[in-house]
Amino acid sequence: MKPLDGITILEFSTMITAALASMMLAEQGARVVKVEPRDAGDPMRYLGSRKGDISSLFAGCNRGKESIKIDLKSEAGQAVIREMITQADVVIHNFRPGTMETLNLGYEALKAVNPRLIYTAISGFGTEGPLRRAPAYDPIIQAQSGMAATQGSDESPTFIRSLLCDKITGYTACQAVTSALFARERTGEGQLIDLSMLDSGLFFMFPDGFQNHALLDADVIPGGLLIDMLYQLTLTKDGGITIAAANQEMQGRMLKAIGLAHLFEDARFNSMEKLVENLHVFRELITEKCLTYTSDELLVLLREVEVPCAKCLSRDEVLAQEQLSANDSVAVVDHPHLGKMRIVKAPPRFGGERLEPSRPVPAHGEHTESVLHSFGLTNSRIDALKYEGVLG
Repeated sequence: MKPLDGITILEFSTMITAALASMMLAEQGARVVKVEPRDAGDPMRYLGSRKGDISSLFAGCNRGKESIKIDLKSEAGQAVIREMITQADVVIHNFRPGTMETLNLGYEALKAVNPRLIYTAISGFGTEGPLRRAPAYDPIIQAQSGMAATQGSDESPTFIRSLLCDKITGYTACQAVTSALFARERTGEGQLIDLSMLDSGLFFMFPDGFQNHALLDADVIPGGLLIDMLYQLTLTKDGGITIAAANQEMQGRMLKAIGLAHLFEDARFNSMEKLVENLHVFRELITEKCLTYTSDELLVLLREVEVPCAKCLSRDEVLAQEQLSANDSVAVVDHPHLGKMRIVKAPPRFGGERLEPSRPVPAHGEHTESVLHSFGLTNSRIDALKYEGVLG
């Protein structure tokens, strides 16, 4: 039995945030019905490499779900959703504030049908303020949450080339939903969860990226950012590695391993405070020494003294590394529409066991009739809705 067996989720979304959150919940056992427009469905279906109406990006965020096509702009389509809501535990959407209300599917309308409903509304910037209706995509939130400034600098911001804020928001939504489900077990009541990408991105970045913006009193002792100390590529004879000697004791072991133990007797580096003050000079000396080793030679020396270090692997090397096999992290599955495809399994182990991948990612509207049957709609009702153009 998976942890969320018996929980039913209706997802209304495009792109990443809500889709990723509900996919993780599906992997943990929830039944997720993805409600898509009748025409093309979620536009993520067509981005990047794909077969038919399923891209690899869509597949990575939507496995484990059932897909139905329904016209939410029609009164008949809205009526069907309200009927389904009586049997649902969670709604999750990432439409702009006010959109679900215009469809008569806002929180108050659905709460009236099911007071136990957990209604999760994801937006770019929140439901109040000057940007409440502004469009939000990952690079926009990276720019406005300080993520780009932290990755580069205030003067020269750099984007992280991953949909990081989208995914962070998805993880945050997933955690919020499970927390609300736990609260409902104690109170019997559902609730509204309001979550913005901007808040999620800032919350994620703040502990390390905003170290110098947290303590506000005049007597605060300034210090360097941890991220400035750790995230450096160390060049070698034949490439480069990363070294994360994060404290003075580790620094000592590293220096001894590469033949620079005398540096800790240097007045510029004989305490962590002084080392941080003279970090640029310290790094120059380390860099000069490391260029006398190959990457493999340096890794052997550092691992012998348990200094954290690693090569920066290519994508092919990542997937080939033995540790992933030992962890049973990756699987190759046969998909009925996509053929053979590689997936990464859900990270958590429950009771020491990996959760096996759930149902394959669905084609657009693949489960419309079977899902509506399971929610109690009759064949004649479904046929009538199809004739009226409400269902795909």
